[in-house]
Formats: sequence, structure tokens, C-alpha cells
Amino acid sequence: MNAAIPLIPVNRAAPEREPSYYTATIGHETYYPTLEGEHRADVAIIGGGFTGIATALELAERGLSVALVETHKIGWGASGRNGGQITGSLSGDAAMRKQMRATLGDDVDDFIWWLRWRGHDIIRERVARYGIRCDLRDGHLHAAMKPSHLRELQATCEEAQRRGMGDQVELLDRAGVRRHLDTDLYIGALKNLRNMHVHPLNLCIGEARAAESLGARLFEHSEVIDIVHGPTPTIVTSKGRLRANQILLAGDVYHKLAQRQLSGKIFPAMGGIVTTEPLGDLAKTINPQQLAVYDCRFVLDYYRPTADGRLLFGGGANYSGHSSRDVAAELRPAIEQTFPKLKGVRIEHQWTCAMGIVVNRIPQLGKLSENVWYCQGYSGHGVATSHIMGEIMAEAITGTLGRFDTFAACRHIRVPMGDVIGNPLLAAGMWYYQMLERLR
Repeated sequence: MNAAIPLIPVNRAAPEREPSYYTATIGHETYYPTLEGEHRADVAIIGGGFTGIATALELAERGLSVALVETHKIGWGASGRNGGQITGSLSGDAAMRKQMRATLGDDVDDFIWWLRWRGHDIIRERVARYGIRCDLRDGHLHAAMKPSHLRELQATCEEAQRRGMGDQVELLDRAGVRRHLDTDLYIGALKNLRNMHVHPLNLCIGEARAAESLGARLFEHSEVIDIVHGPTPTIVTSKGRLRANQILLAGDVYHKLAQRQLSGKIFPAMGGIVTTEPLGDLAKTINPQQLAVYDCRFVLDYYRPTADGRLLFGGGANYSGHSSRDVAAELRPAIEQTFPKLKGVRIEHQWTCAMGIVVNRIPQLGKLSENVWYCQGYSGHGVATSHIMGEIMAEAITGTLGRFDTFAACRHIRVPMGDVIGNPLLAAGMWYYQMLERLR
């Protein structure tokens, strides 16, 4: 194992980042230079979130020259603001199974099972190899609020047991949940010890530092204004140019590049998250095993303990594409309904997170030209999935195309006038699914 990457004291005000619990507890701030002048690399990556950083690290480990440009700061977007849960859930698994069967045949179920867990292995191995301090912790509950939810969890549990995870999963009844959580909200849950939770911003920055240690060059405050296609494609910023043999566009929903090919394919949904004040002994009273939790609804609540004894709680995604004005006011009723002992608890941090939503929930992988690639769209399951996609994109860029081709062959719905009507249609669709939830 390599020596742990040391933490460096920082100014925790971090005015260049959006305020959040993660920003307030950052382990190491980043101060990478702005791209200026002419640069050259084997591979250039646009986007300093998990997809870009994970791919950069994969490629650097393979010995390639990598340069990455980020408009803001490493981990500035959803990668540094999400709920921090690393789970085997795939929101688009049914659509993947249907479309990928044409490519994979009877192997499709095994491939989807691999997709559920490969991200966990990558993250766990990487944290150990590079000594990344990111509060990584095992344990998760997928909670049922009505009998139909519990039947779905039972099917998931049975599949996990068939596939050799019997020592890592346990189906809990109402009393079993009550032993794990101080709440009467759930009638059952699937306990999964393979799932994890993490401080995502510290993970992303730790992986960036690992890539840098292997020779990757990272640039912040370097917004890309153009991609020049050709035999040697070039990234253009306001102050510099970066030429490469291959370019990967990994900005997810945070960029407006390649609109001719990508507009109308991905839309922002705004998730709201809060953290309470430190709860002291109450933290272990309400969640003694320090598990991450989310429920089975289409629009769900999710929460987990932080390393310093707070409750981090998110939910109520806003599919209009606009941020909430008062996340704390929106989420307080859900917190107090879940844990009545937290009634009146002080909320110290609140923030929003733009998630890239794809209509059919299948991650979008493809090529804009012969040597310019893109990868985006995890629909709220990005921590684990982005690491898998980083591995797949590194394979593809270095000539192994099998897994990339499986995703690239999937058909996606493209909404005409996406910037105008995409989010209203998404909001209407989620309203429809919420209505179905009542019948589920």
C-alpha cells in the first residue's frame, strides 16, 4: 500500500465553493492552476467531478499522460455535494436489461449484477491504496414503507443470496428495523453490509491528488469554451489551449458543450440536503450502527450519520431544474417524522445538488467524433456508477471497447427544445410516478 496522502491545514471558509457541510469539513482544499498557454497530453478530460477524476486516475495508473480542466474547483458540482451513499441500486436497471439483451444475450443479468457492485470495489481499493481520508464506512438499510416495497426487497435479498452475498444481506421486519433505527416509519428493510457511505468531496479530492501523484495535470478555473475536432482535437479556454490524442467530455449536467449532439438528452434535478447540529449521544440512540438509509419510494428520502455525529438528510428532489429557496424548511418535517426525538433540532448546513437525469435512466456513453468521447447521466446514483464509468472509459480510450459498446448501443430519448420543455416534462413524469406510488 502507498503511504497515506497527508492532509494540509486549509482556510475552511473556502469562498470559491458552494457552502455545505462538506465544504465546511474539507480535508484538503485544492489550488490547481488555471490553464494558460499551450499544453499537450495523451488524453484531455473536461470536468473535475467523479467521472473525470476517476477516468484520469485510471489512465494515469496505465501510464498515459493526462490533463484535466475544471470550470470551478475539483469536486465543485454534484460529486462534492451529494448524499454520500455508495449502494448497489441502479435506477435504470430494467431499461438496461431490456436494451442490453440485444448485445449481451443471456449474460445481461450477470453484467447488470456486476454493475451494481464494481464501483464499491474500485472505491474501497482506491481509498486503501492511496490512503484517502474520507470517512468511508460500511452498512446500509433500504427501507420499506408498505408491503409492496417489502416484497421488492425480499426479491433483491434472494438474488443477493443466490449470488453469494448471504453473509452481507439480511431482510428485517418492523421489529428488526426498530433495533437499528429509533423510528416507527418503516415496516421492514434490507440490511446490506456491502453498501457504504462516505464524505464524497474528500473522496473526490483524494482521488485527484492520487492522479496528480502519478503525473496527471489538473487545472481549475478553466472553463472550456470550445472543442476543436480533428486528428489532434483541442480544448480551448479563455487563456489557453490543450491538445490531445483523445478528449473525454465528463461534465454531466453542468456544461453546455456539444449542444448539437447532446442537447435534450440530460436534465438537471435539484436535490436538497441538510445537516443538523452535532447530536452527541443522541446520534447513536437513533442509529446505533451508524448506517446509511434510504426508502423505496420513487421520490425518496435518504440520510446517514456524519463522522462528527450529525444527521445528514436529503430528499424531495425538485425536477423543475431550479434550486429550492429554503431546503431546511422543506426537509425539517421529514426529519421530525422519521426521528421524533429530533423535533426542533438545529440545522446548521443546507445546500442543493444538481443531478443529471436521463429519461430512461441509462448512463449515456458515446463519441462526438472519432477521438472525442462523452460520459454522463447517473440519475441520482453517481458515486458508485461514476467510478465504474471511469474504468469503462479508460478501457475504451486505451482500445478495449466491449463494455463501452454495450452502453453506446443503448437508445436514448432526446427531447426537442430540451432547454425549454425538458424539465417541465421531467417534472410531469415524476408527478405521474408519484401518483403510481400510491397504487404500488
